[in-house]
Amino acid sequence: MAKISVIGSGGWGIALTILLYKNGHDLTIWSFDKREAEELKTTRENKTKLPNILLPEDIKVTDNLKEAVDNKDVLVLAVPSKAIRSVSKSLKDIIKDNQIIVNVAKGLEEDTLKTMTDIIEEELKGKKPQVAVLSGPSHAEEVGKGIPTTCVVSAHNKELTLYLQNIFMNPSFRVYTSPDMLGVEIGGALKNVIALAAGIADGLNYGDNTKAALITRGIKEISLLGVAMGGEQSTFYGLTGLGDLIVTCASMHSRNRRAGILLGQGKTLDEAIKEVNTVVEGVYSAKSALMAAKKYNVEIPIIEQVNAVLFENKNAAEAVNELMIRDKKLEIQSW
Repeated sequence: MAKISVIGSGGWGIALTILLYKNGHDLTIWSFDKREAEELKTTRENKTKLPNILLPEDIKVTDNLKEAVDNKDVLVLAVPSKAIRSVSKSLKDIIKDNQIIVNVAKGLEEDTLKTMTDIIEEELKGKKPQVAVLSGPSHAEEVGKGIPTTCVVSAHNKELTLYLQNIFMNPSFRVYTSPDMLGVEIGGALKNVIALAAGIADGLNYGDNTKAALITRGIKEISLLGVAMGGEQSTFYGLTGLGDLIVTCASMHSRNRRAGILLGQGKTLDEAIKEVNTVVEGVYSAKSALMAAKKYNVEIPIIEQVNAVLFENKNAAEAVNELMIRDKKLEIQSW
């Protein structure tokens, strides 16, 4: 049995807390919001982020970060990507050497293009935590109910990866290992941008043909950019690339797809985010992906058009039309 704290009480944090509790571990969950923490203590439920999923009574709830961190073997960092840097700063004075941090947020930092684990290690410089990432096609709504799910864990060394595989894995949550930590994180970040595009197509009432094209050409863009950034190509055709992309583009659990649908229906970005009422990670990753593509000279037309719709008020139907009338291309560069 490990002593584990989940740092973040949103839907994914709640789902992973319950998963790890069922695996026999000692669990604490931390909320940055004192009122939310009190509500969780009383109702055992986050009614906004993950309704009808209850925390068992013996899971500890706190809004005190030091209390959450002290004497824990593993910290699961389940805050939104935009909060990773600030939470990591807060951890620096209280974390101990060799404590394990598992990042489960998906994104690239705007301007720096750093992955979430890059940010964690940068902010905790001088300390010696062991940092890892867990990612894959895994909606909190389904994991919280014990619906069969597969994910990937990756760390800087094989021993830590295997340890965490055992910590998380159970009959309804299968965990694979990967040595490609960078690729796992890039795939998880970029798929959110393509999911916005898939949602936009749905909002425009396009069909299955369009969705299939976006997923197929989207994974091509992800793999081209991901390899240029240092990831392994095979990673992007696995669970943390193609697998995560499929579930995010197809499911109404996906906040990125839901936001895209609203954009396709003519809502502004602010209106879409307000209606989805949760963090839409793809909005932040879209800018980062475009910056990375320019830096590494990679062609990513779908992601470019998503940026235009998000930040330049481009008409969604016009963006799709521009994708369709681009210059003729070979699908596979073999001729």
